[in-house]
Amino acid sequence: MAKKGKKLQEAAKLVDRSKVYTAEEAIALAKKTSTVNFDATVEVAFRLGIDTRKNDQQIRGAVVLPNGTGKTQRVLVFAKGEKLKEAEAAGADYVGDAEYINKIQQGWFEFDVIVATPDMMGEVGKLGRVLGPKGLMPNPKTGTVTFDVTKAIEEIKAGKVEYRADKAGIIHAPIGKVSFEDEKLVENFKAVFEVVQKAKPAAAKGTYMKSVNVTTTMGPSVKIDVASVK
Repeated sequence: MAKKGKKLQEAAKLVDRSKVYTAEEAIALAKKTSTVNFDATVEVAFRLGIDTRKNDQQIRGAVVLPNGTGKTQRVLVFAKGEKLKEAEAAGADYVGDAEYINKIQQGWFEFDVIVATPDMMGEVGKLGRVLGPKGLMPNPKTGTVTFDVTKAIEEIKAGKVEYRADKAGIIHAPIGKVSFEDEKLVENFKAVFEVVQKAKPAAAKGTYMKSVNVTTTMGPSVKIDVASVK
């Protein structure tokens, strides 16, 4: 642990805590300060001026990153009849109904995203207690409860990420990997920035985007100048 701590301290010295960087500078710096020996995930965090206790100030949605996430998502689809065949043809990793509900109840989680047709939600709802805490419950707001299973699967495979403000009003979203070219990470960042900006609730008071930071897995946090994002 000491070795890792020392690496992180050295990396942190490269970041000027008193400074806010442009998105381009921040992303380049975050990549430079990645201390792990694997292809780390680059993540953005938005601290928002919202009151998440109020229903009209909760923010949740999804966005397809123009350059993908660098990770292949395994998709489980709950559907019936023709929709089962459609999901298989669209490239779903697992397709079924009751058998997979039973498997999940027994502790099986070999998937990353669930898509469900609306007529399956009565059954899928029974898994709320296990799927909810893991953030795996399908939701119409993120496009994962739909009869258009082909579109849902294609978007997820293309690099769709979900975002949701936590109780403190913070949204965390991955924007790619350290191995990505800077320009691709910047494009992905701007795609997320735009949807979060547009999601501002009408009832939110004061400064909406209080701060935006970019980090890599185990790396130091780099602050982005919100006003510089074009």
